Amino acid sequence: MPKRCPWVPDGNTLYERYHDLEWGVPVLNDHKLFEFLVLESAQAGLSWATILNKRENYRKAFANFDFAKVAKFNASDIARLMNDAGIVRNRAKIEAAINNAQRFLEIRTEHGSFARYMWGFVGFRPVQSKLQSMNDYKPTSTESEALAKDMKEKGFRFFGPTTCYAHMQAVGMANDHTIDCFRYKETAGMAHGIEKSLK
Repeated sequence: MPKRCPWVPDGNTLYERYHDLEWGVPVLNDHKLFEFLVLESAQAGLSWATILNKRENYRKAFANFDFAKVAKFNASDIARLMNDAGIVRNRAKIEAAINNAQRFLEIRTEHGSFARYMWGFVGFRPVQSKLQSMNDYKPTSTESEALAKDMKEKGFRFFGPTTCYAHMQAVGMANDHTIDCFRYKETAGMAHGIEKSLK
C-alpha cells in the first residue's frame, strides 16, 4: 500500500482516488477551476467527505460546471436546486455559486482566463510546503489571504481565506502532500512550465 497523506482515511476508495489522482495536481483549465470553486464554496462549514460524496450530483445540478450556463441561472433554477436532495440545499450557497459564475466570467474578460488571474497570486509556481505531519497543516496562507481578499473585492461569496486555501491545495497552487507521501515528488515535478502555459 502506498504511503499517503495522513488526512486520507484508510480504505476509503473515494478519498484515496481523489488524493491519488487530483489533489495537488496543478489545474490550468478554467472549467475544472470553476468546478472546484463551486465545490469548495459549498463545503464551507461542512466536511469535504460530504461534498465529495455529492460531487456527481453537483455536476448534474450545475450544468456540468459550465460557468457560462450557471451564470444565467434564474429564480426557477434556484427553486430547482433548493429541491435537489443530492446537493447541499443552502440558498445562500446556491446563490453564491450563481454569483460566482458571473464574477468568474468578468475575470475571464479582464485577464483572458481565470487560471491566469488566480495563478498570478503564487507567481505561477506552486508553493512547495514540505509538510511532515498533520501538525504542519495550516488553515490559510499569505497567498490565500491575498487571493480571498481580492476575490471578495471583486464580489465573490463564500470564499474566505480558509476556503480559498483549501481550493489552492486542491488545484495544485500549494503542494501540501506530506514529504513522505508517494504523491509529493510526483506533484512537485508538475510545477514547471505553468507561467509559459498561461501567458
